[in-house]
Amino acid sequence: MEPVTLTTERLVLRPFEPSDAPAVHAACQEPDIPRWTSVPSPYGVADAEQFVGTIVPEGWRNDTTYDFAVVSRADGSLVGAMGLVRLGRLRTPERQAELGYWTAKEHRGRGCTVEAGRAVLRWAFRELGVERLEWHAEAGNEGSRAVARRLGFHMEGTLRAHLVRGGTRRDVWIGSLLPSDLADLADLAGEPRPSGARGPAARDTTPYLPYPG
Repeated sequence: MEPVTLTTERLVLRPFEPSDAPAVHAACQEPDIPRWTSVPSPYGVADAEQFVGTIVPEGWRNDTTYDFAVVSRADGSLVGAMGLVRLGRLRTPERQAELGYWTAKEHRGRGCTVEAGRAVLRWAFRELGVERLEWHAEAGNEGSRAVARRLGFHMEGTLRAHLVRGGTRRDVWIGSLLPSDLADLADLAGEPRPSGARGPAARDTTPYLPYPG
């Protein structure tokens, strides 16, 4: 997959660049990011350099993770990271992906993560043909869950002992979003396609038969 760039009113979502390493390193010194995400702890300069220089481009190239740097259009500062992860079932009949994100402390509480998330999930449904988008977070991560709820994710429950962190099994919250959950999905036909996007503007979806119970 060739990396794409998405834009919103306040943000640019673009591929990470080597010059982003210092900002990534600085953001990941804030304790909540290593506490609730999978970034290394402690987080060193070498970790940031490896992330922007190796992990991100390999993820795009190998279709395993599509990571975006979320950047302010006003001043170019790094707002956070967002992407589609665990893409092993993206090109199988499941047509599934997972949304992941973190936000630098100084940019929280401004709606930036929700704004970026809406751009990514629309791209996922419209350009990639995703038919089920999941959100996972360690149980207790109220900030991440608040963002997921604002994006329209349906909370489906708790996966018991699903995550191993620091040698301890922990519970995970799970939510899902379907194309039909987006009330404004029909409006997407009139929107410009993201820079670098490939493929048809919309895809047929697999028929869904919900359980009536």
